[in-house]
Amino acid sequence: MTAPAVLIAAQSGRALAAAARRAGYRPFVADLFGDADTRALAAGYRRVPGRLGAGPGAHGIESALADLAAEAGDAVGLVLGSGFEGARNLMRRLAGRHTLLGASPEAVATLKDPGRFAALCRRLGIPHPEIALAPVPDPAGWLVKRRGASGGGHIRRAGPGRLPAGAYLQRRVPGRPHALNALADGRGVAVLAVTEQWTAPGPDRPFRYAGAAGPATLPDCVRDAAERALAGLVAATGLSGLVSADLLVEGDRWWLLEINPRPGATLDVLDRGPAPLFAAHLAAARGRLPEHRPILPAAAASEILYADAAMAAVPALDWPDWAMDRPSAGSRVAAGAPVCTVIAEGGDAAAARRAVAARGAELRMMLDGGSRDPGLAFASHRSILEGRAWGSSSPGGRGEA
Repeated sequence: MTAPAVLIAAQSGRALAAAARRAGYRPFVADLFGDADTRALAAGYRRVPGRLGAGPGAHGIESALADLAAEAGDAVGLVLGSGFEGARNLMRRLAGRHTLLGASPEAVATLKDPGRFAALCRRLGIPHPEIALAPVPDPAGWLVKRRGASGGGHIRRAGPGRLPAGAYLQRRVPGRPHALNALADGRGVAVLAVTEQWTAPGPDRPFRYAGAAGPATLPDCVRDAAERALAGLVAATGLSGLVSADLLVEGDRWWLLEINPRPGATLDVLDRGPAPLFAAHLAAARGRLPEHRPILPAAAASEILYADAAMAAVPALDWPDWAMDRPSAGSRVAAGAPVCTVIAEGGDAAAARRAVAARGAELRMMLDGGSRDPGLAFASHRSILEGRAWGSSSPGGRGEA
C-alpha cells in the first residue's frame, strides 16, 4: 500500500519532510534552499524564490504547490512551516486550493498583527511587552520589529526618526528566552515541553536565532500561567496544530513575546519519541488532541551554523549524521547565511547545548578543510553557552553555484 502524500511549504522544509517520513507520509516539498537531505526525503520537490525571514514569493510558491499537488495525486493536504506569517492573502489563496493542515489564515492574521495581538493579550490579562505603532519620543529601551516576520533576524534596537515601512516598536523587557511547545485543536492545548533558545548575533542582526534545547524547566507558577495564557489564545483565535509560545522569563516574572502558529525550529528537538509529532500535528489540525501527551526521550539541542564569511563553493563532505539541512557540494553561501543545522543529545538541556556547540565547532573545521584552530572554532559558539536573548533566522540564503 502506497503511503499517503502530503504537501509541505516552508522557508526550509527539511525538518517537516523528515517528520512526515517518520509518520509514514510521502512529503512533496517546496522551499527556498533545496538542500541535499531535503531532496532525498522528498517524494517530489520544487525550489522557490524568496528570502529567509520574509518567506517564499507568492507566485513561485503557488505555482510550485500546484505542480506538486498534480504530481502527488490525492494529497491529504498542505502543511505550512515558517515564512507565511506575514502573508495572510497568500495563505487564504492556498487554503482555497488545498486542505490547510494547521492554523487558519484568520488565526494567523490575529496573532501576527502587533496591534490586534497586544489588544488580545490585554483582554486576556496576559503579560506582553508594550508596543508602539509610531515613533516614540525616547527610543532607548525599545526594539524595532517587522510585522509578520518570522523570528529575530529582523529585530533591531530602536533609534530616532521614522519607522521603516511595515515596522513597529516593542519595549525591551528582561529575562531568558524560552518557548512553550504545544498541540492545539482550536479549543484547548496539550503542552509537550518547554525549550530554551539562544542567539548567534551577526552584523546588524543582534537577535539572530541560533538554536534551542529541551526539555527545559520553568518555575511552576510561570509554566502554569503561560499554559493558561496559551489556552486562552487558542480558544480566542481557533488556533490549531503544532504551535509554540515565545516567552522571556526572569524569576517569577514572564512576558509573552509572540505565538508561532505552525511547527517551528524545535521540531528536530521534540520529534524523537515513540509517537511521531507530525501525525499528532495533523490530528490536532483536524480537531483531535492526543489522549496522552507524547513522551519525550532524553534532552536534545539543535543549532543553526552560520557562515562567518562568504563560501564560494561548499566542499564535498562526508556529512555526519548529526548534521542536517546539508547544502549540495558546490553551493555558494553568503556571509551570515545559514550553512546547516546541527543536533545533539545530552542528559539535560545544558549538556545537550554543550554537545551541540562542540559538534558545531567540529563541523566548522570540516568546512574549513581542518585549517581552523579548534579553540577559535569553539569560541565562535560562546554565544550558545552564554544564552543570549532570543531571536530567529536572519534574512539571507544560499544559492547554487
